[in-house]
Amino acid sequence: MPTLILVRHGRSTANTSGVLAGRTPGVSLDERGAAQAAALPGRLSALTLAAAVSSPLQRCRETLQPLLDARPDLPLHTEDRISECDYGDWSGRKLAELSDEPLMKVVQQHPSAAVFPGGESMRAMQVRAVEAVREWNDRIGAEHGDDATYLMCSHGDIIKAIVADALGMHLDLFQRVQADPCSVTAIRYTALRPYLLRLGDTGDFASLAPRERPAGADAATAPETDAAVGGGAGAP
Repeated sequence: MPTLILVRHGRSTANTSGVLAGRTPGVSLDERGAAQAAALPGRLSALTLAAAVSSPLQRCRETLQPLLDARPDLPLHTEDRISECDYGDWSGRKLAELSDEPLMKVVQQHPSAAVFPGGESMRAMQVRAVEAVREWNDRIGAEHGDDATYLMCSHGDIIKAIVADALGMHLDLFQRVQADPCSVTAIRYTALRPYLLRLGDTGDFASLAPRERPAGADAATAPETDAAVGGGAGAP
């Protein structure tokens, strides 16, 4: 079966403003995100890609545009099932204020039980995304052979949910996975099991350096112990 390259969109204006964008229209890449997208063709230059599949949201389309410009023959498909999680009433709100919502503890510690008010459940999000991957695996394999490689450009929580499925992890563990903006994750699917080949690869090891903790913050309760809902902005 094919190899899937998962690309998270580049850093967006919502990422840098600390807003949970969700499916809010008009969220574009910021200056750094545009630079990340511009570097993507070079990072993937060694790969022959059978197709590109994109979330319908603007920030994903903008991330793929330099790759499409560099490869004008690369087929592009839009897939609604890999769109961002529908955060419902949480969409467009500041993450700082959402951290005080009782539901946030569920999102962090028991995401399989989390249902966003006016939106979807995280469990439904994973189901639709994994179904899309499985169907695209079959389609790409049938059209291009089992050794084919294709790309999906999606969102942080979607990619984390797909990775959790590939590793046989319960969704309640998916917050242990990190996917920074414009990171590349690679999964090779076989008849018996998937293999995780790359996870959240940005080529930037500076992001692994310890970050400054606010004065007086306790290590056990510091904000970095929580996962970044929506995927976060990556390194400063």
